Amino acid sequence: RRPAQDRARCAFEGLTALSIDGSGIARDLRARLAERATELANAGHRPGLAVILVGDDAASQIYVRNKIKACEETGIRSLLEKYEASFGEGELLARIAALNADTNVHGILVQMPLPKHIDPGRVIEAISVTKDVDGYSIESAGRLVTGLPGFKPCTPWGCMKLIESTGIDLRGKHAVVIGRSNTVGKPMALMLLQADATVTICHSRTPDLAGQTRDADVIVAAVGRRNTLTAAMVKPGAVVIDVGMNHIPEGEPRAGKLCGDVDFAGVCEVASAITPVPGGVGPMTIAMLLANTVESAQRYAQGAPRLV
Repeated sequence: RRPAQDRARCAFEGLTALSIDGSGIARDLRARLAERATELANAGHRPGLAVILVGDDAASQIYVRNKIKACEETGIRSLLEKYEASFGEGELLARIAALNADTNVHGILVQMPLPKHIDPGRVIEAISVTKDVDGYSIESAGRLVTGLPGFKPCTPWGCMKLIESTGIDLRGKHAVVIGRSNTVGKPMALMLLQADATVTICHSRTPDLAGQTRDADVIVAAVGRRNTLTAAMVKPGAVVIDVGMNHIPEGEPRAGKLCGDVDFAGVCEVASAITPVPGGVGPMTIAMLLANTVESAQRYAQGAPRLV
C-alpha cells in the first residue's frame, strides 16, 4: 500500500497515476516530530527556531507565516524577528552572531530574498553549521557531497521522502533532475545518487531535454517555468516530482492560481505517480525544516551540538 496518496483521475494503458499527497505525508511527519519535541521539552530542551525576515516581500511574508504556524503546531518554539528593508548587513550579522550563541535556539533561518544591499552569501555563512537547518552553507553542502552527517537542504530532502512514499526502489533507476540550482537541483542529484540511482542533471543548455526525460524512471522538475515537462516527454510509469511554483498569467483559465513546472493534466495520464501544485513539495519543505530543527535540539540535549 502506498501511504498518504490519492488516485488522480487519469489513466494510461491500464496505469492509474497517483497524486502524491504531500500535505498528508507532511502532516504525518509533523505528528511524529511533535512527539519528539514534547519529549525534548519535558527534558528541558524545547526545540527553538529563529526566523529572520528583512523587508516586506509579500511572498516571503506568506512563507514565514506558514513556517511559524507549523512550528506552533509541532511544539517548536519560534522566534520571529522582522526588520525594515533598510536594516544593515552589519546589524543582521550581529543578530545572527547573538542567535548562534543562544542555547535556546537550535535552528536559524534567514528568509530569502534579502534586500539588495545585503550579501546573502555572507549571511548564510554567518550561521553556525550546527544551526544551519536550511542546509545552505558551504560546509553543509560539503557534508552532503562527502556523505558526512549534516543538515540536508529541506526541499530536496522532502522530495526524497515523496519519492520514497511511492514504494519505488531507486537502486539502478535512471533519475533526471531538471535544474541545477545550489538549493534544489544540485543537492537533489546528490541525494538520488546516494540512493544508488543513476542521475542525469539537465538545464537550460541541455540540447535534447525530452530525449533525457523519456528515458527516466524518476523526474524531478525544478526550474520555475510552466509546462517544462509535458506528457510527450515522460516514459509510461515514471514517478514525477514537481518542485516548481508559478502563477498562471492573466487571460488564461485559473489565472492567478499556482501551478508547477509540469503539465499536470497531461503527465498524470502517463506517469505512475506525480506531485500536485500546490499540496505536493511545498508542505514537505516545511516539514523537513522542522525535522532539522528537532534533530539539532536532540544533539544539544545529548551535549554534542557539533556535527560529527
